[in-house]
Amino acid sequence: MSKSEHDVAQRSLASRLRLATVRLNRRLRVQRTSSSVTLTQLSALSCLHKCGPLTPGELAAKEVVQPPSMTRVIAALEESGYVSRRPHPSDGRQAIVEITEEGSALILADISAREAWLDKRLAELSQADRDILSQASEIIDRLASQQDP
Repeated sequence: MSKSEHDVAQRSLASRLRLATVRLNRRLRVQRTSSSVTLTQLSALSCLHKCGPLTPGELAAKEVVQPPSMTRVIAALEESGYVSRRPHPSDGRQAIVEITEEGSALILADISAREAWLDKRLAELSQADRDILSQASEIIDRLASQQDP
């Protein structure tokens, strides 16, 4: 395979992989259990579920949004009872945001619904296809974990 053929094949793989992950993400998004929170709010709530209590600034950085936007997200989640704020132990200007039991229940229900849908789709595949997807998921996770130089 010449360099130009290799380059075309790689671009094609990148394009197909990008499109496949976007389509799968859309299908999984449809499986949401609640429309009471926006996708942005759900993402912040998921981050708190995964990472534990954070300051608003830390949460904004992890979610790659501006602090004023995160302040609005936190306020909406707090109003719904999905997060709570408490004073920062060493910085009186800061607060700590943490997920509540209601917020955790929402996230767990959402995860369960999405995984149930995906489990059903995976069960329709051959064992060989499931084995390939298992390997691919590990590779995709490594790709997603890499930091840009």
